[in-house]
Amino acid sequence: MQEMILILDFGSQYTQLIARRVRELNVYCEIHPWNKIPELDAHVKGVILSGSPFSTRDPESPKPDLSVIKGKFPLLGVCFGAQYMAHHFGGEVLPSTIREYGRANLSFVDNSNELMTGMSTGSQVWMSHGDTIKNVPDSYQIIASTKDVHVAGYAIKGETTYGIQFHPEVYHSLEGAILLKNFIVDICGCSQNWTPDSFVESTVEELRSKLGNDKVILGLSGGVDSSVAAMLLHKAIGENLHCIFVDNGLLRKNEFTSVLESYKGLGLNVKGVDASADFYSALAGLTDPELKRKAIGKVFVDVFDAESKLVTDAKWLGQGTIYPDVIESVSVNGGPSQTIKSHHNVGGLPDYMKLQVVEPLRLLFKDEVRRVGKSLDLPATILNRHPFPGPGLGIRILGEVTAEKVRILQEVDAIFIDGLKEHGLYNDVWQAGAIFLPIQSVGVMGDERTYENAVALRAVSSTDGMTADWCHLPYEFLALISNKIINQVKGINRVTYDISSKPPATIEWE
Repeated sequence: MQEMILILDFGSQYTQLIARRVRELNVYCEIHPWNKIPELDAHVKGVILSGSPFSTRDPESPKPDLSVIKGKFPLLGVCFGAQYMAHHFGGEVLPSTIREYGRANLSFVDNSNELMTGMSTGSQVWMSHGDTIKNVPDSYQIIASTKDVHVAGYAIKGETTYGIQFHPEVYHSLEGAILLKNFIVDICGCSQNWTPDSFVESTVEELRSKLGNDKVILGLSGGVDSSVAAMLLHKAIGENLHCIFVDNGLLRKNEFTSVLESYKGLGLNVKGVDASADFYSALAGLTDPELKRKAIGKVFVDVFDAESKLVTDAKWLGQGTIYPDVIESVSVNGGPSQTIKSHHNVGGLPDYMKLQVVEPLRLLFKDEVRRVGKSLDLPATILNRHPFPGPGLGIRILGEVTAEKVRILQEVDAIFIDGLKEHGLYNDVWQAGAIFLPIQSVGVMGDERTYENAVALRAVSSTDGMTADWCHLPYEFLALISNKIINQVKGINRVTYDISSKPPATIEWE
């Protein structure tokens, strides 16, 4: 049975980052809402309480029942988690005199405590809270302080229970990885054996047990997620996997043909379906981005419903859903986190579609999916491919989608992506694409005045899509690409470059 760390989510923006840091130590972890604590058995090695936008003094704040955890499992409270344990068990939490956000430095570190071993006095940490712990119960020992925060960290005598008022998971806490390793490896005793190879082995075994001799329909896109999901399912059930690649009319230039070609030799049973007319018809007249997403999602479901009926006794729909899809579409496993946007892979299927959903990658981040793909020997052309949204160019065309706008954007996108590859920049970028803007602008071509469309180019660096920064591409490269687009793509006379980061912007515009 796979050992794991349980993370209880109180709605912090950093909860998913805690999970990433745990997994970087090759230790499996799961996030569950604070009010839906799963059954704790021998494979749970420790528990982490996340931060929260709530104050412990707020009557509406989360109030978890820790009776089955505290004193029985190693327990680490981060920010709100630390304040809750101090407040609930007899200490005092008050509003901070100065709101504590941003960088601070540890002025005291008790290196004799197992949580703080290897931490340095003066080490930079990241604070993000409006309350502070003023007094702790007698059984609590202070193990870290900053100039302004006396109780920056504590340990409970006689227990492996700890609380810290800073965020070790954030990059700006320079020795945060040391603290997390102390807790997860040394205190919880995790063996650090959750690797891509072990994930493949355990997932294939689970899929075989779950699916038996059932047939699975899987939608392929040519991207990393669906390809890795397909290979895992193929290893588990072989020819019982029926892959479908749908041309929704919103793909990149020549992508339908090139993607089908890329799957040759992988042994996958793939069928190509041209449904572009259905998608264009469903999108006619729609301008609201959520309505467009839902329309695209519905046609996908209709296509798969029709195709599944052509496969005798198909019982499952396989999907390449990954963790950021789930996080941004619904609250984290039912926790308090806020919904950002809907995702066509998430949210279940309509009643009329008699297929169950299987999502082998649902709890993986994008970089973890790539490592699993490498373990499965997927070719670099697939593994290194930039993420591409399921709704495709439908959400990169702002406003109504038409076949002509798609054609124009495909040409623009091809010049941009091919240029990144030709200039050795493609692998330095996490995701890139072009956006068709719903505006026209005046231009001059030769001696003629033009009034044509504008596009925005977008290129970001990231590891998992949860946060992203705009790429500082060379001016000379951008000038070259802009010139090519305006000269070669009829209908475009202005090119812009998006320099927004996520947050506050999203990677896609819609």
